[in-house]
Amino acid sequence: MTRRLYDISPMIDTSLGVWPGDTPPSREVLLDMARGDNLTLSTLRATVHLGSHADAPSHYGHAAPPASPTPTIERMPLDLYLGPARVVTARVERGSRVSPSDIEGPIDQARVIIRTDTFPDPRRWNDDFAGLEPDLIEHLAANGVRLVGLDTPSVDLMQSKDLPAHHACLRCGVAIIEGLVLREVPDGVYELIALPLKLAGFDASPVRAVLRSMD
Repeated sequence: MTRRLYDISPMIDTSLGVWPGDTPPSREVLLDMARGDNLTLSTLRATVHLGSHADAPSHYGHAAPPASPTPTIERMPLDLYLGPARVVTARVERGSRVSPSDIEGPIDQARVIIRTDTFPDPRRWNDDFAGLEPDLIEHLAANGVRLVGLDTPSVDLMQSKDLPAHHACLRCGVAIIEGLVLREVPDGVYELIALPLKLAGFDASPVRAVLRSMD
């Protein structure tokens, strides 16, 4: 039986919304066969927090000496981004934070992906997407969760400056994937494949995130 694949990454083109003030994607064509060149060659310019992306702890925290430096994205364990994951729905209002009581479904996998439906179109930025309560991060970690994914641009609210959900992830050792597209994915358990690029020293990486059915 063929296992179904769900592509949960948005299309990367010039219409993709990025965090206000961040670098939108653009393509520079250096060589083009349509112009008579022997091949086509392009340069991509964009934020690393692009569409579906994995945050590194260096994006939102730093360790005081003599502690080891906060990991950048190439130092994150790959097994965090590959393996069984449970997709759950959180029935929340826009601009609110998801609490443990908002989660529908069991927490029985090391990776939990949360659908809020509060950022419905990656091409049309809306400021009032939902975030996560720090208590939820602590609850997930206490149940063995090592990675949390979300269908919004951030685990914190747009207006947040102190980033309590990010810092709860740092404190609890929970990795983050943001910007997922979950409209077509039923709740349930899947295999997550969302490996970040090996970008030395960077605070995030785009991922081509997919979910594969388990049967």
